[in-house]
Amino acid sequence: MLLKVAIVEDDPRWRTNLERLIRETEGLECVGSYASGEEAIRDLPARRPKVVLMDINLPGISGVECTRQLRALLPDTHIVMLTVYDDSDRIFQALQMGASGYLLKRAPADEILQAIQDVHRGGAPMSAYIARKVVQSFQRQTPSAKPDELLSKRESEVLGYVARGYSDKEVADALGLTAATVRSYLKTIYGKLHVHSRTQAILKAGSR
Repeated sequence: MLLKVAIVEDDPRWRTNLERLIRETEGLECVGSYASGEEAIRDLPARRPKVVLMDINLPGISGVECTRQLRALLPDTHIVMLTVYDDSDRIFQALQMGASGYLLKRAPADEILQAIQDVHRGGAPMSAYIARKVVQSFQRQTPSAKPDELLSKRESEVLGYVARGYSDKEVADALGLTAATVRSYLKTIYGKLHVHSRTQAILKAGSR
């Protein structure tokens, strides 16, 4: 089954390059390409992409606001922000609005393709600096949920490693588990926190 990918990017040259990259890559399908967030919000719910590449600087509504609205309309869709530079504040806002990670536009084609696959599998492509900001948000807060809503000790351990940027395999190695068991824990964590991605889980746990 082809992985459905959409693009929201106002720069026509960059948008065309991304379209070509996706269409020429086996296993991927470009189901929509838009110059504005408004167009994407109108059209994408019917196309139901699995991954959206979202420019953070859009005319009209911003990429951050477009992300917020799309996440409400398409809760199972993963959004990766595209930015020219490491704009930590806006990237962090986008993560809080439901984005799963971000890429610098100068990233090579293979890195973009890898990020699409990673985010579809539940990963969160982001720089170490942004990851630290997410972790700090997680660590600043003390969970205040009812006891039956809190994560188990093992689930908290798994989420802690995820917050430090560990992959499923790295978490498994650190805790003496299999990658399949880690994925099972993550599925349970997502259910308890009512989220759909690693980044959302970290942010949700940190804000409780």
